Amino acid sequence: MELRIEAGWALWGARRMRCALGRAGVRANKREGDGGTPAGVWRMRYLLCRPDRFPRPPPTGLPFRLLRPGDGWCDDPADPLYNRAVTLPYPGHAEALWRADAIYDLIVPLGYNDGEGAPIVPGAGSAIFIHIARPQFTPTDGCVALARDDLLTVLAEASTASIVRILV
Repeated sequence: MELRIEAGWALWGARRMRCALGRAGVRANKREGDGGTPAGVWRMRYLLCRPDRFPRPPPTGLPFRLLRPGDGWCDDPADPLYNRAVTLPYPGHAEALWRADAIYDLIVPLGYNDGEGAPIVPGAGSAIFIHIARPQFTPTDGCVALARDDLLTVLAEASTASIVRILV
């Protein structure tokens, strides 16, 4: 299936859902730290699930892994593990995935600049996820964010063939 993103709305089959995007909108030429959500077609890779908030992972056709308190994601373009999962503390700059708020309780990394099919380009953007939206759908740093229940609906029907199409 396809999650189609356009103008703050997501379409999943016949379901229309509100979504939050990057504070700089959708960008055809994404760069690290620009606050933009990258335009294009990206595969849903897998699910990361926080076990203390989801004692049983939600049903999904995606592979999944349980998050751990030391999980992070390297967003330093000069680091050899740029746009990769890392363990914290980490010597380079990395974002913590285990957060006090709920937005990363469920994370689906997208196949943007992830080295599958093409090499990772340092500085082209990292940590592009689908995750849970903040209560007022405030902008993300470049991810796609859905309401918790909407994300659970998508996950229940998602598979490794599922894609996200982000339109400018």
